[in-house]
Amino acid sequence: MNTTIEIPTKPKRRFLPDDLKIESWKEVEKYFVDLRDRKINSVKDLENWLLDWSETDAVFEEDSAWRYIKMTCNTADQQLVDAYNHYINNIYPHLSPFINELNKKFIASPFLQNLDAEKYHIFIRKVKKEVALYRPENIALMVESQNESQKYGAIIAAQTIEHDGKELTMQQATSLLKSNNRELREQVWKKINERKSEDTKQLQDLFSKLINIRHQIALNAGYKNYRDYKFDDLGRFDYNVNDCLSFHAAIEHEIVPLLNKIDEERKQKLGLDALMPWDMDVDTSGGQPLKPFSNSADLITKTINCFNKVRPYYAECIEVMNEMNHLDLDSRKGKAPGGYNYPLYEIGVPFIFMNAVGTHRDLVTMVHEGGHAIHSFLSRNLFLTEFKNIPSEVAELASMSMELISMEHWEEFFADANDLKRARKEQLEKVLRTLPWISMIDLFQHWLYENPANTAEQRNEKWVELVNRFYSKQINWQQHEDVKNRFWQNQLHLYEVPFYYIEYGFAQLGAIAVWRNYATNGEKALDQYQNALALGYTKSIPQLYETAGIDFKFTQAYVKELVDFVKNKMNKI
Repeated sequence: MNTTIEIPTKPKRRFLPDDLKIESWKEVEKYFVDLRDRKINSVKDLENWLLDWSETDAVFEEDSAWRYIKMTCNTADQQLVDAYNHYINNIYPHLSPFINELNKKFIASPFLQNLDAEKYHIFIRKVKKEVALYRPENIALMVESQNESQKYGAIIAAQTIEHDGKELTMQQATSLLKSNNRELREQVWKKINERKSEDTKQLQDLFSKLINIRHQIALNAGYKNYRDYKFDDLGRFDYNVNDCLSFHAAIEHEIVPLLNKIDEERKQKLGLDALMPWDMDVDTSGGQPLKPFSNSADLITKTINCFNKVRPYYAECIEVMNEMNHLDLDSRKGKAPGGYNYPLYEIGVPFIFMNAVGTHRDLVTMVHEGGHAIHSFLSRNLFLTEFKNIPSEVAELASMSMELISMEHWEEFFADANDLKRARKEQLEKVLRTLPWISMIDLFQHWLYENPANTAEQRNEKWVELVNRFYSKQINWQQHEDVKNRFWQNQLHLYEVPFYYIEYGFAQLGAIAVWRNYATNGEKALDQYQNALALGYTKSIPQLYETAGIDFKFTQAYVKELVDFVKNKMNKI
């Protein structure tokens, strides 16, 4: 395949030296002093000053990004950990006050009113909110919070089990839960959770500390709780707490009963008297676990071929990333958990990190992160760095839509027609299961931060209450209540990116709507999808969804409409 995207190089800088190394604050402070003290005598001066600030933002963001990427690729390398911590502890605390000064300088400029209101509206409202939230006494607390939250990844990355004479990462072990051998599944599930239980207290203590730090940040900023503070900090201008509660209620009413019915059928098909936690991933028809790829090179090749059938441009994005070594896909000991697409604002080519072990779930993760990557490519030439800093409600729309759009071409991963049907059905069931889980995690966070004095025992009690509301009532937890109590600890977002989760729910509904459009008029739907992604964050979230040809809403009627579409698709597989 001939790529039309040339391998990018960093653009020549207009303000900072091309060879700048961010090693100490003393060496870089002068550039921020320049921005802070520079005279602005016209609208043109203001726009040029914004471009210099934007370049500085991109350079520092990318330096921080690479430190994080390298650390998560190998948490056991102390030099990489130290390099990341150096930035958090020795650069960020100096950087934050200057950013506040630049924000205030921008808002106070007499030429602000002469800027194109439509072009800069989103940026201006964000800067005004940042100025309102800024408190110098919170800088040290934010550093402490980042330092503490990164301990979660190290704890989880160190978790392995011994099985069949081999040491397995948790990702490798979890793949065995798809085995048709029920005794094996039970054995592995118990080993996984026995190992996780060793860290339960450590993770509870860490979480208690994080809640205390975050609550103090909120109090310092004049908020009564961290939930209300974080809604503003995340720039949730286009929806509120009641919208989230409406989403939860719609999901509980429309999807939870459907999943209970699906799991009742699962129990019957497996011929079981009781559906146990280790019975949830096995194929009910007795098929072997799906193997969509053999290794990471195969995953990359097949993803490129799949994306090429959607649109060649999407394949080219992954090819460029592969050429630039911006993909680290394999699971290994010492690697941080999870997966992500990290945007790199200066070079404009993101980095995909994941923990692949050859499962169908890995395929979904790859096309999901691939959707994020395509978003980065489409928005890379926007002239302000902040325009490329996409709100999660839209970023996740890009990725979750790609899961469903690419599914139409998964024959690249599954040569066997029955395997392809299984994969598509499993994906759609996963879409449905995702929504109650998102509701649980989001509601849990609302409660946690509205009640910041909560104890470990109270957290577990609240979590069980949510499990009983939103989780399958077919699963038998007898003798495993301890796992039921604490499996919220598996959710990285609670520790590392608080309140970043409801976005997945809104985006999942949006992705179903994008997919529905694609099923009706493929090329038009892709045009709308691309047009929305190319806007970055230059429009409001509802406007971006409208550009994508869909609605940004969470009513019960709308949820039912989308769920009925998914059910209809599942029935036709």
